[in-house]
Amino acid sequence: MFAFVILFVLLGPAVRANAIDAERPGTASDLQGKLVFAHVLYRHGDRTPVDPYPTDPWRDPKYWPTGWGQLTNIGKRQHYELGKWLRRRYNSLLNETYSNQEVHIQSTDVDRTLMSALSNLAGMFPPKGKDIWNEGLAWQPIPIHTIPENEDSILANKKPCPAYKYALSKLLHTEFFQKLDKRFAPLYEYLTKMTGRKINTLETAEKIYDTFVIEEKYNLTLPEWSKKVYPSDDLYYIAVLSFAVDTYTRPLARLKTGPLLKDILQRFQDKANNNLNPNRSLWIYSAHDTTVANLLNTLGVFELHSPPYTACIMLEMRLIESTPFISVFYKNTTAEPFLMSIPGCGKQCPLERMYELYNDVLPGDWDAECGMSMFSMTYEDASVTPAMTIVVSGSLFVFTIVLIYIGIVYYRRRQYFDYRWYMHIDS
Repeated sequence: MFAFVILFVLLGPAVRANAIDAERPGTASDLQGKLVFAHVLYRHGDRTPVDPYPTDPWRDPKYWPTGWGQLTNIGKRQHYELGKWLRRRYNSLLNETYSNQEVHIQSTDVDRTLMSALSNLAGMFPPKGKDIWNEGLAWQPIPIHTIPENEDSILANKKPCPAYKYALSKLLHTEFFQKLDKRFAPLYEYLTKMTGRKINTLETAEKIYDTFVIEEKYNLTLPEWSKKVYPSDDLYYIAVLSFAVDTYTRPLARLKTGPLLKDILQRFQDKANNNLNPNRSLWIYSAHDTTVANLLNTLGVFELHSPPYTACIMLEMRLIESTPFISVFYKNTTAEPFLMSIPGCGKQCPLERMYELYNDVLPGDWDAECGMSMFSMTYEDASVTPAMTIVVSGSLFVFTIVLIYIGIVYYRRRQYFDYRWYMHIDS
């Protein structure tokens, strides 16, 4: 089995300095003030493998009739139960029946997150009274809002951002990650050989780990060769570390999760100033494990782990003598959530102080910050291959367009002069 080396001291400061204090879970009763608003962000429920590897003995769709990356019946039940739990927690914010003036649900444009939100809402808002429209069906349709992933900079985080891609590539070329790749090269090579897929990064290795976990959970026998690497400390470490990479530095966090945190804080501010219209009390985001990990890491409270199905972050605002205070809770597999200690502020942090603490990760103009040019790079930066690829490719494209234009102009002028020459001869 491949040896395990965990270099926790080398992890980014946002990862290591503010780990979850599992010894002090804390509850809402520990807090002062009146609860007036909450943001909830959760991961979808149990799903099928997203993309089985080429040699996977269980890659035949007959074993996964719902399709790849789809919510299972277990996942539906998980979110139905979470919905009932959220209803109990936020009962003071909600009327007995659903109202779009009180709650808003936003999801990534992915089947499993949309279906998870639907299942969650079935538990949170079973129809009552005038909302009962079918006596034999304890369910009512509730709107879920989404936009295409490639246009979503807030929740899916997949709207193109060249500056983020460049910064991430630069991070992966640092000494720590280069040593990590070298350290795990034998593991990558083994997985590549046995899976039939190129495995050469933390992300690609994590996907294999994820497939193993799901198939094992469904009592499917893993191939004999997998015993050499799964379960193993090496592959587990790779999997959990991969969840810290996307927001490993503050500049990365600013471009990746900054828009989401800014969206949350701005809504808190509008609520506190009586400017929120509609004047809602609950805002729900349905997303992914990476979304959960990225937000926790951006807040500085992430402990290395793979966020489980239905993992749930709750950011709550309470008023103490009209002053808004923010608290962060995290519910993973526990019955009750952990009350997190916000770095530099504690369990209850004034909203004004939140803006100060996270100012470095709140983008001003995200679209403008995502743009980048050769002139903004140092000489060393420009030597990074991916950055050069972006710049050179763009330059070649522009050069090609110019050449085509010159060619068209020349061709047209040549036709004109050739025409005039024949006219002269004929005359």
